[in-house]
Amino acid sequence: MLYPYLDIICRSLAVYFFMTIALRLFGKKELSQLNTADIILILLISNSVQNAMVGPDTSLWGGLVAALALFVINFIIKKLTHKYKALNDLLLDKPEILIHDGKLDFKSLSKLDISNDELKEAMREHGLEHFTDVKLCMLEIDGTISVISQNKKELKQTHYKRKHNHKNLRK
Repeated sequence: MLYPYLDIICRSLAVYFFMTIALRLFGKKELSQLNTADIILILLISNSVQNAMVGPDTSLWGGLVAALALFVINFIIKKLTHKYKALNDLLLDKPEILIHDGKLDFKSLSKLDISNDELKEAMREHGLEHFTDVKLCMLEIDGTISVISQNKKELKQTHYKRKHNHKNLRK
């Protein structure tokens, strides 16, 4: 009686790891601002992998076992990434510096597909007009752009929620 549920657990784990790798390769940062196409993609992916997880078992118990397996593996992965730095580095993104002491990191901006307009919008939300006014600007792991001003008297931080943008980076 346990064998069918063990099969569902193994299938669910395989799908979980596949999706983790796929999101790592195709960019988790894109998930910070979901547009209509992104939501449709997520819905279609979840529908396409459902049968891969539960196989022929479409019962309530089969679905609950698959969901439980996903919750358990997610819990375990979170604990392991907190404990082991190498696993954390492999699975999770790191914040990226975009501007440091007024100097733009064009390599990072290009790699992350962040346009000049997008960067300026984040700065304007903080009340900054020029790149030289920025002490530090970073793309955070949740996809927001945070800006810290050069002005030591009025040290403020704001968060700009990044919109998905395919425009070319302009200098």
